[in-house]
Amino acid sequence: MLGRRALGRQFGWLWAAYAVSAYGSGLGFGALPLVAVLVLHAGPAEVSALSAAGPAVGALIAVPLAPWMEFRRKRPVMIAMDLTRFAAMATIPAAYAFGRLGFVQLLVVSAVVAAAKIAFNAASGAYLKALVRPDDLLVANARFESTNWSSIAVGPPLGGAAIDLFGPVTTVVADALSYLVSALSITAIRGREEAPQASDKSPVRAGALAEGWRHIMGEPGLRALYLNQMLVAGLIMATEPLLAVLLLRQLGFPPWQYALAFAAPCVGGLIGSRLARRVVARYGRHAVFRTVGTLRVIWLIGLVFVRPGVVGLVTVIAVELAIIINMSLYTPVLATYRLEHTPKHLVARTLTAWSIGQQASIALITALGGLLADVTSPRTALTVAGLLILTTPLLLPRHDHVASEPELARSDS
Repeated sequence: MLGRRALGRQFGWLWAAYAVSAYGSGLGFGALPLVAVLVLHAGPAEVSALSAAGPAVGALIAVPLAPWMEFRRKRPVMIAMDLTRFAAMATIPAAYAFGRLGFVQLLVVSAVVAAAKIAFNAASGAYLKALVRPDDLLVANARFESTNWSSIAVGPPLGGAAIDLFGPVTTVVADALSYLVSALSITAIRGREEAPQASDKSPVRAGALAEGWRHIMGEPGLRALYLNQMLVAGLIMATEPLLAVLLLRQLGFPPWQYALAFAAPCVGGLIGSRLARRVVARYGRHAVFRTVGTLRVIWLIGLVFVRPGVVGLVTVIAVELAIIINMSLYTPVLATYRLEHTPKHLVARTLTAWSIGQQASIALITALGGLLADVTSPRTALTVAGLLILTTPLLLPRHDHVASEPELARSDS
């Protein structure tokens, strides 16, 4: 059984760190857009700008971090990124308490957190590849995925209730503290981590991050999955600020119902992530990419039909449930494939390049969606996103690209 497979004490601490920060982020799901709407009374263009500009600037900040951390121990990098996120998020309740909170501060915090998240994920991915056996990678990634969705299932309803009871920045405090506890958990990991050594094949130099993109674009399977993921992630994430304005402002949903609409479907994430290993074993990885990769995108258009009241709430839950079941099955398979098809000396740069491209896509599409919503309406922008995402399966790999083991072994040597 997937849940009973032992991966060791060190993985346990890494998983605990991930769980703590995931549950903190779940509690603070959509915290910055909510603060922008409820405290600063931001409109759709501003909320979309917050969701777009912060991650875009964060992606630019992360560019020089990849070659810097490629040849450093990954645990100190992860700890530093957790502490950076804690410090950035903690400025929001402090500014709110003194009546100094502004939209620019939210943009800056969003950018810093986005950059630190990219660096943390790249370092943890590289550390995970060195920590567990190759045949355990899918199990480990599925556990991370399951934790992520369970945190979103539990966190937002509690966060919505906390906002109603204690004010709009309550969940920001919880999110900030979760990064501090995550850093402490990573500190508890024992065992000496060898510092990676730069080789002639992978020198540290300006522009070294481009080697991550060259690896992605040079491997047919990774290239197809990367281009597909950028568009899918961008179009799905662009709906978050649009729905925030549509549900909270135009349709009058209270914050707890808004949180529930995104939390309840996350039960599907537990289902999909636990099925990943079995589905791959039975049908093969390529079938997951083609079939599940298609199934995760056909439901988004359903958000166009959201109406006030219980019917609207059920509509959002049903659409999100269908998307999440397929996403949670697809994502750990993609994460495992990406690690398996990346040599050790390129893991941090490849994961950073991947994250930067995805964040840039999310930022651009979210900004365009916000502008369209400002000129027309949030519902029109949701319609366009729902129609465009139906074309993305055309980018999925048509063949099962599998790099030969000798080739990857030579790359790692």
